[in-house]
Amino acid sequence: MPIRDSDIKKVLIIDLGQVGDVIMSFPALIAIRKRFPSAESVVIAGKTSSALIKDLCLVDRTITIDRYGLLRGPKLRSISQIFGIVSAVRKEKFDLVIDLHSLHESNLLGYFSGAKHRLFANRRNRSLDRLSNVRPRPPLYDPSKHLAEIYLDVLAPLDIDGTDVNIHIEPPTNLVNNFRSKYINSDSGSRGSVGLLTGAGNPSRIWPLENFVELARRFHDLNDLKVFVFLGPEEKPHQSFIREKFGDTAIVVPDLTLIELAAAFSTMDLVIGNDTGTTHLAAVSGPSVVMIIDKRAPVTFTPLGGTSMTVKTDVVEKISVDDVWSEVGLFDERAKKKEYPEKDQSD
Repeated sequence: MPIRDSDIKKVLIIDLGQVGDVIMSFPALIAIRKRFPSAESVVIAGKTSSALIKDLCLVDRTITIDRYGLLRGPKLRSISQIFGIVSAVRKEKFDLVIDLHSLHESNLLGYFSGAKHRLFANRRNRSLDRLSNVRPRPPLYDPSKHLAEIYLDVLAPLDIDGTDVNIHIEPPTNLVNNFRSKYINSDSGSRGSVGLLTGAGNPSRIWPLENFVELARRFHDLNDLKVFVFLGPEEKPHQSFIREKFGDTAIVVPDLTLIELAAAFSTMDLVIGNDTGTTHLAAVSGPSVVMIIDKRAPVTFTPLGGTSMTVKTDVVEKISVDDVWSEVGLFDERAKKKEYPEKDQSD
């Protein structure tokens, strides 16, 4: 079904990936808003992702749903939730619905939204393609591509191309200033900052804590680098233990929301973390980023950003501190000269 720009007054974007997936959809969200500048853009996402999208003003409005219950709960309950959401969505009278992630449940939501135009990601055996009516269809999901590019492929029928995936977000200035005032400017010296992200939602993606402790010690010994350890919800029960492990080599910062984390990351020179959503957030917030990731992980899920790097020399638990130290450029003569990690190195 052809689309006339004059017909598109309201666009609904279904963005039901996990936090890291949603962050990699940011280039697509920006592209959609540019493609339909006069239309109201609305995103449906999970609670945490919805809050981040709203705080960054990437769209006009967000609709928050129980993502886990919809995609992981019992099928009958998921269908019940879909129809509950549909009731509210249909009243909005959207003209175009775009399902970036495209699963059976989200396709049903898009189909029953009442939107005249429906554009769904083309995922073999994962999507209900017959419920999509925008033609030509998007290219078939290509797992050899980066996820940000896969999301942009979904938009190909809308004549959207040439979008740069290496975006840079701008956290609210007041939150940046708050973090600087509390943690950076309180230091009398002028020092670079390194952030460490020790957790991950999946235990198989977690680099051993003692390795992060050793990294912090090495950075601390350089004297001109201030080290921060940012804790997520999964580390909160172990906060005292983690503080004890790092001692005076790092400042442990708990309980930040995603938008507060983005503000904190924007003040860092370098962030090192596991394969998790907050590392992806750091990659679009400004600092150089090193993601410690299983060598078997596909390029699809590597972080965005022209200054992002990955360490994939082995399975996560076998990656050494020296592997990471070398990757950030502080293992050789640059460490002796106390130079900061290079900003122009890309994955």
